[in-house]
Amino acid sequence: MTTTRRAVLGAALALPALGTARAQSSPSAWAPQRPIRIVVPFGPGGVADLTARAVAQRIAERLGQPVVIDNRPGAGGIVAGQQLMAAPADGHTLLVASNGTAISKALFRQLPFDPLTDFAPVVTMGAFPIAIVVAPNAPDRDIAGLLARLRANPGRLNIGSITAGSTQNLSAELFKIRADARFETIAFPATPALTTAVIRGDVDAAFEITGPIMGQIRAGALRVLAVTSATRAENLPDVPTLMEAGVPDYDVASWNALVARSGTPPEAIAAINAAVNEALGSTELRATLTQVGVEPRGGTAAAMGELLRADTARWTEVIEKAGIPRQ
Repeated sequence: MTTTRRAVLGAALALPALGTARAQSSPSAWAPQRPIRIVVPFGPGGVADLTARAVAQRIAERLGQPVVIDNRPGAGGIVAGQQLMAAPADGHTLLVASNGTAISKALFRQLPFDPLTDFAPVVTMGAFPIAIVVAPNAPDRDIAGLLARLRANPGRLNIGSITAGSTQNLSAELFKIRADARFETIAFPATPALTTAVIRGDVDAAFEITGPIMGQIRAGALRVLAVTSATRAENLPDVPTLMEAGVPDYDVASWNALVARSGTPPEAIAAINAAVNEALGSTELRATLTQVGVEPRGGTAAAMGELLRADTARWTEVIEKAGIPRQ
Protein backbone atom coordinates (compact mmCIF):
# COMPACT_ATOMS: atom_id res chain seq x y z
CA MET A 1 0.00 0.00 0.00
CA THR A 2 1.44 3.38 -0.99
CA THR A 3 1.97 6.21 1.50
CA THR A 4 -0.74 8.23 -0.25
CA ARG A 5 -3.26 5.38 -0.04
CA ARG A 6 -2.43 4.84 3.65
CA ALA A 7 -2.98 8.52 4.35
CA VAL A 8 -6.32 8.60 2.55
CA LEU A 9 -7.56 5.43 4.24
CA GLY A 10 -6.34 6.59 7.63
CA ALA A 11 -8.15 9.88 7.33
CA ALA A 12 -11.37 8.18 6.27
CA LEU A 13 -11.27 5.51 8.96
CA ALA A 14 -10.79 8.14 11.63
CA LEU A 15 -14.32 9.39 10.91
CA PRO A 16 -16.95 6.75 11.82
CA ALA A 17 -19.63 9.42 12.20
CA LEU A 18 -19.47 12.58 10.18
CA GLY A 19 -21.57 15.67 10.47
CA THR A 20 -21.99 19.36 10.93
CA ALA A 21 -24.16 21.53 13.06
CA ARG A 22 -26.05 23.13 10.20
CA ALA A 23 -27.02 22.52 6.61
CA GLN A 24 -26.19 24.82 3.75
CA SER A 25 -28.46 27.81 3.37
CA SER A 26 -30.32 26.54 0.29
CA PRO A 27 -33.76 25.19 1.28
CA SER A 28 -34.82 21.62 0.55
CA ALA A 29 -38.21 19.94 0.28
CA TRP A 30 -36.91 17.29 2.68
CA ALA A 31 -34.46 17.44 5.55
CA PRO A 32 -33.38 14.57 7.81
CA GLN A 33 -34.67 14.73 11.36
CA ARG A 34 -31.94 12.56 12.88
CA PRO A 35 -28.54 11.11 11.84
CA ILE A 36 -28.43 9.23 8.56
CA ARG A 37 -26.98 5.72 8.63
CA ILE A 38 -25.16 4.29 5.61
CA VAL A 39 -24.85 0.51 5.80
CA VAL A 40 -21.73 -0.76 4.01
CA PRO A 41 -21.65 -4.49 3.08
CA PHE A 42 -17.84 -4.58 3.38
CA GLY A 43 -15.34 -4.17 6.20
CA PRO A 44 -13.51 -0.92 6.99
CA GLY A 45 -10.63 0.04 4.73
CA GLY A 46 -11.92 -1.18 1.38
CA VAL A 47 -12.69 0.98 -1.62
CA ALA A 48 -16.47 0.96 -1.06
CA ASP A 49 -16.00 1.86 2.60
CA LEU A 50 -13.62 4.69 1.76
CA THR A 51 -15.98 6.05 -0.90
CA ALA A 52 -18.94 5.98 1.50
CA ARG A 53 -16.98 7.77 4.23
CA ALA A 54 -15.69 10.45 1.91
CA VAL A 55 -19.15 11.11 0.47
CA ALA A 56 -20.75 10.95 3.93
CA GLN A 57 -18.64 13.82 5.21
CA ARG A 58 -19.79 16.06 2.37
CA ILE A 59 -23.50 15.22 2.44
CA ALA A 60 -23.59 15.70 6.21
CA GLU A 61 -22.52 19.28 5.67
CA ARG A 62 -25.31 19.85 3.16
CA LEU A 63 -28.11 18.01 4.97
CA GLY A 64 -27.31 19.26 8.45
CA GLN A 65 -27.22 15.90 10.22
CA PRO A 66 -24.37 13.51 11.04
CA VAL A 67 -23.90 10.56 8.70
CA VAL A 68 -22.88 7.34 10.44
CA ILE A 69 -21.09 4.52 8.60
CA ASP A 70 -22.25 1.05 9.68
CA ASN A 71 -20.00 -1.73 8.32
CA ARG A 72 -21.90 -5.03 7.97
CA PRO A 73 -19.73 -7.38 5.89
CA GLY A 74 -20.55 -10.99 5.13
CA ALA A 75 -22.89 -13.34 3.28
CA GLY A 76 -22.54 -11.64 -0.09
CA GLY A 77 -24.18 -8.43 1.10
CA ILE A 78 -27.21 -10.18 2.61
CA VAL A 79 -26.44 -9.04 6.17
CA ALA A 80 -26.21 -5.41 5.09
CA GLY A 81 -29.34 -5.67 2.95
CA GLN A 82 -31.30 -7.02 5.90
CA GLN A 83 -30.25 -3.99 7.94
CA LEU A 84 -31.78 -1.74 5.31
CA MET A 85 -34.97 -3.78 5.11
CA ALA A 86 -35.37 -3.68 8.91
CA ALA A 87 -35.25 0.13 8.99
CA PRO A 88 -38.11 2.52 8.25
CA ALA A 89 -38.46 3.67 4.64
CA ASP A 90 -37.92 7.31 5.53
CA GLY A 91 -34.53 8.19 4.04
CA HIS A 92 -32.58 7.93 7.28
CA THR A 93 -31.07 4.53 6.42
CA LEU A 94 -29.20 3.94 3.16
CA LEU A 95 -27.28 0.97 1.77
CA VAL A 96 -24.15 0.93 -0.35
CA ALA A 97 -25.15 -1.20 -3.32
CA SER A 98 -22.69 -2.42 -5.93
CA ASN A 99 -22.37 -4.62 -8.98
CA GLY A 100 -22.21 -7.38 -6.36
CA THR A 101 -25.82 -6.51 -5.56
CA ALA A 102 -26.69 -7.18 -9.20
CA ILE A 103 -24.73 -10.44 -9.17
CA SER A 104 -26.40 -11.69 -5.98
CA LYS A 105 -29.83 -11.98 -7.61
CA ALA A 106 -28.47 -14.56 -10.06
CA LEU A 107 -25.92 -16.16 -7.78
CA PHE A 108 -28.07 -16.97 -4.74
CA ARG A 109 -30.95 -19.41 -4.84
CA GLN A 110 -32.84 -17.40 -2.25
CA LEU A 111 -32.47 -13.85 -1.01
CA PRO A 112 -34.44 -12.30 1.85
CA PHE A 113 -35.08 -9.32 -0.43
CA ASP A 114 -35.25 -8.51 -4.14
CA PRO A 115 -32.74 -5.79 -5.08
CA LEU A 116 -34.86 -4.76 -8.06
CA THR A 117 -38.11 -4.27 -6.17
CA ASP A 118 -37.18 -3.81 -2.50
CA PHE A 119 -34.45 -1.21 -3.05
CA ALA A 120 -35.09 2.33 -4.27
CA PRO A 121 -32.16 3.69 -6.30
CA VAL A 122 -30.71 6.97 -5.06
CA VAL A 123 -27.42 7.75 -6.83
CA THR A 124 -24.26 6.16 -8.24
CA MET A 125 -21.16 7.26 -6.34
CA GLY A 126 -18.17 5.80 -8.20
CA ALA A 127 -16.83 3.19 -10.56
CA PHE A 128 -13.64 1.11 -10.44
CA PRO A 129 -12.03 0.06 -13.71
CA ILE A 130 -11.03 -3.58 -14.13
CA ALA A 131 -7.73 -4.27 -15.89
CA ILE A 132 -6.39 -7.32 -17.69
CA VAL A 133 -2.82 -7.72 -16.48
CA VAL A 134 0.11 -10.01 -17.27
CA ALA A 135 3.61 -10.51 -15.92
CA PRO A 136 6.31 -8.18 -17.29
CA ASN A 137 7.97 -11.07 -19.12
CA ALA A 138 4.73 -12.45 -20.60
CA PRO A 139 4.81 -13.05 -24.37
CA ASP A 140 1.71 -10.93 -24.93
CA ARG A 141 2.59 -7.30 -25.62
CA ASP A 142 -1.03 -6.23 -26.11
CA ILE A 143 -4.55 -7.62 -25.90
CA ALA A 144 -4.44 -8.68 -29.55
CA GLY A 145 -1.46 -10.89 -28.73
CA LEU A 146 -3.29 -12.50 -25.81
CA LEU A 147 -6.37 -13.11 -27.95
CA ALA A 148 -4.27 -14.69 -30.70
CA ARG A 149 -2.58 -16.99 -28.19
CA LEU A 150 -5.89 -17.96 -26.59
CA ARG A 151 -7.40 -18.85 -29.97
CA ALA A 152 -4.32 -20.77 -31.06
CA ASN A 153 -4.36 -22.81 -27.83
CA PRO A 154 -8.04 -23.38 -26.98
CA GLY A 155 -8.53 -24.51 -23.40
CA ARG A 156 -4.79 -24.57 -22.61
CA LEU A 157 -4.26 -21.14 -21.08
CA ASN A 158 -5.37 -19.96 -17.63
CA ILE A 159 -6.81 -16.59 -16.67
CA GLY A 160 -7.07 -15.71 -12.99
CA SER A 161 -9.40 -13.62 -10.87
CA ILE A 162 -10.42 -13.39 -7.26
CA THR A 163 -13.35 -15.37 -5.79
CA ALA A 164 -15.72 -17.32 -8.03
CA GLY A 165 -18.81 -15.20 -8.60
CA SER A 166 -16.99 -11.89 -8.04
CA THR A 167 -17.22 -9.16 -10.65
CA GLN A 168 -13.64 -9.84 -11.71
CA ASN A 169 -14.35 -13.55 -12.07
CA LEU A 170 -17.52 -12.96 -14.08
CA SER A 171 -15.70 -10.36 -16.19
CA ALA A 172 -13.28 -13.11 -17.25
CA GLU A 173 -16.22 -15.38 -18.07
CA LEU A 174 -17.86 -12.61 -20.11
CA PHE A 175 -14.55 -12.11 -21.94
CA LYS A 176 -14.66 -15.78 -22.84
CA ILE A 177 -18.13 -15.32 -24.33
CA ARG A 178 -17.63 -12.00 -26.13
CA ALA A 179 -14.15 -12.82 -27.47
CA ASP A 180 -15.15 -16.36 -28.47
CA ALA A 181 -12.08 -17.75 -26.69
CA ARG A 182 -11.61 -20.89 -24.63
CA PHE A 183 -9.50 -20.88 -21.47
CA GLU A 184 -9.61 -22.05 -17.88
CA THR A 185 -10.72 -19.49 -15.29
CA ILE A 186 -8.86 -19.88 -11.98
CA ALA A 187 -10.27 -18.19 -8.86
CA PHE A 188 -7.99 -17.10 -6.01
CA PRO A 189 -9.12 -16.18 -2.48
CA ALA A 190 -7.79 -12.60 -2.58
CA THR A 191 -5.78 -10.09 -4.60
CA PRO A 192 -2.31 -10.88 -3.11
CA ALA A 193 -2.57 -14.56 -4.11
CA LEU A 194 -3.79 -13.58 -7.57
CA THR A 195 -0.99 -11.10 -8.24
CA THR A 196 1.61 -13.60 -7.01
CA ALA A 197 0.23 -16.18 -9.44
CA VAL A 198 0.45 -13.72 -12.35
CA ILE A 199 4.01 -12.68 -11.55
CA ARG A 200 5.16 -16.31 -11.14
CA GLY A 201 3.47 -17.35 -14.39
CA ASP A 202 0.98 -19.69 -12.71
CA VAL A 203 -1.73 -17.96 -14.77
CA ASP A 204 -1.29 -16.34 -18.16
CA ALA A 205 -3.30 -13.21 -17.34
CA ALA A 206 -5.68 -11.88 -14.71
CA PHE A 207 -8.72 -9.64 -14.31
CA GLU A 208 -8.54 -7.31 -11.30
CA ILE A 209 -9.79 -3.91 -10.18
CA THR A 210 -7.07 -1.33 -10.73
CA GLY A 211 -7.10 0.23 -7.24
CA PRO A 212 -5.55 -2.68 -5.29
CA ILE A 213 -2.86 -3.33 -7.93
CA MET A 214 -1.81 0.17 -8.96
CA GLY A 215 1.32 -0.12 -6.84
CA GLN A 216 2.47 -3.21 -8.78
CA ILE A 217 1.49 -1.60 -12.09
CA ARG A 218 3.48 1.56 -11.37
CA ALA A 219 6.43 -0.48 -10.13
CA GLY A 220 6.46 -2.53 -13.33
CA ALA A 221 5.61 -5.81 -11.57
CA LEU A 222 2.42 -6.09 -13.64
CA ARG A 223 1.76 -4.99 -17.22
CA VAL A 224 -1.73 -3.84 -18.26
CA LEU A 225 -3.06 -4.99 -21.63
CA ALA A 226 -6.55 -3.50 -21.55
CA VAL A 227 -9.36 -2.23 -19.34
CA THR A 228 -12.90 -3.58 -19.42
CA SER A 229 -14.88 -0.33 -19.33
CA ALA A 230 -16.35 1.33 -22.42
CA THR A 231 -14.01 4.31 -22.01
CA ARG A 232 -10.38 4.43 -20.94
CA ALA A 233 -9.67 4.52 -17.22
CA GLU A 234 -8.73 7.89 -15.73
CA ASN A 235 -5.79 6.31 -13.89
CA LEU A 236 -4.61 4.42 -17.04
CA PRO A 237 -5.30 6.83 -19.91
CA ASP A 238 -2.85 5.17 -22.31
CA VAL A 239 -4.37 1.69 -21.95
CA PRO A 240 -6.98 0.69 -24.56
CA THR A 241 -10.39 -0.74 -23.77
CA LEU A 242 -11.38 -4.24 -24.83
CA MET A 243 -13.88 -2.78 -27.28
CA GLU A 244 -11.10 -0.68 -28.84
CA ALA A 245 -9.18 -3.93 -29.22
CA GLY A 246 -12.07 -5.50 -31.14
CA VAL A 247 -14.03 -7.36 -28.45
CA PRO A 248 -17.65 -6.43 -29.19
CA ASP A 249 -20.27 -5.34 -26.65
CA TYR A 250 -17.92 -5.41 -23.67
CA ASP A 251 -18.43 -2.71 -21.06
CA VAL A 252 -17.80 -3.73 -17.45
CA ALA A 253 -16.83 -1.65 -14.43
CA SER A 254 -17.20 -2.30 -10.74
CA TRP A 255 -19.35 0.40 -9.12
CA ASN A 256 -20.97 1.44 -5.89
CA ALA A 257 -24.11 3.44 -5.25
CA LEU A 258 -26.60 4.40 -2.58
CA VAL A 259 -30.05 2.83 -2.34
CA ALA A 260 -32.91 3.27 0.11
CA ARG A 261 -35.85 1.04 0.93
CA SER A 262 -38.67 1.01 -1.57
CA GLY A 263 -41.39 3.33 -0.34
CA THR A 264 -38.94 6.03 0.72
CA PRO A 265 -40.50 9.45 -0.05
CA PRO A 266 -39.35 10.76 -3.46
CA GLU A 267 -38.43 14.10 -1.90
CA ALA A 268 -36.01 12.33 0.45
CA ILE A 269 -34.38 10.49 -2.44
CA ALA A 270 -34.17 13.75 -4.43
CA ALA A 271 -32.54 15.61 -1.51
CA ILE A 272 -29.93 12.90 -0.92
CA ASN A 273 -29.27 12.59 -4.65
CA ALA A 274 -28.68 16.34 -4.90
CA ALA A 275 -26.36 16.29 -1.89
CA VAL A 276 -24.26 13.45 -3.30
CA ASN A 277 -24.03 15.02 -6.74
CA GLU A 278 -22.91 18.28 -5.17
CA ALA A 279 -20.32 16.40 -3.11
CA LEU A 280 -18.97 14.58 -6.16
CA GLY A 281 -18.54 17.92 -7.90
CA SER A 282 -15.97 18.92 -5.30
CA THR A 283 -12.43 19.03 -6.69
CA GLU A 284 -11.08 17.90 -3.31
CA LEU A 285 -13.38 14.89 -3.07
CA ARG A 286 -12.74 13.89 -6.67
CA ALA A 287 -9.00 13.98 -6.02
CA THR A 288 -9.41 11.87 -2.86
CA LEU A 289 -11.37 9.19 -4.73
CA THR A 290 -9.12 9.22 -7.80
CA GLN A 291 -6.08 8.52 -5.59
CA VAL A 292 -7.53 5.13 -4.66
CA GLY A 293 -8.73 4.22 -8.15
CA VAL A 294 -12.34 5.40 -7.91
CA GLU A 295 -13.84 7.36 -10.80
CA PRO A 296 -16.53 9.67 -9.36
CA ARG A 297 -19.88 9.30 -11.12
CA GLY A 298 -23.11 10.84 -9.74
CA GLY A 299 -26.21 11.17 -11.90
CA THR A 300 -29.93 10.65 -11.47
CA ALA A 301 -31.71 8.05 -9.38
CA ALA A 302 -33.27 6.71 -12.57
CA ALA A 303 -29.85 6.17 -14.15
CA MET A 304 -28.69 4.31 -11.05
CA GLY A 305 -31.76 2.08 -11.25
CA GLU A 306 -31.13 1.33 -14.91
CA LEU A 307 -27.51 0.43 -14.13
CA LEU A 308 -28.68 -2.09 -11.51
CA ARG A 309 -31.25 -3.61 -13.87
CA ALA A 310 -28.81 -3.86 -16.78
CA ASP A 311 -26.07 -5.43 -14.66
CA THR A 312 -28.52 -7.91 -13.14
CA ALA A 313 -29.54 -9.07 -16.62
CA ARG A 314 -25.93 -9.21 -17.84
CA TRP A 315 -24.58 -11.23 -14.91
CA THR A 316 -27.55 -13.59 -14.93
CA GLU A 317 -26.66 -14.46 -18.52
CA VAL A 318 -22.96 -14.90 -17.72
CA ILE A 319 -23.60 -17.09 -14.65
CA GLU A 320 -25.94 -19.32 -16.63
CA LYS A 321 -23.61 -19.67 -19.63
CA ALA A 322 -20.56 -20.24 -17.44
CA GLY A 323 -22.34 -22.93 -15.49
CA ILE A 324 -21.53 -21.32 -12.14
CA PRO A 325 -23.55 -23.15 -9.46
CA ARG A 326 -26.04 -21.09 -7.50
CA GLN A 327 -25.33 -20.77 -3.81
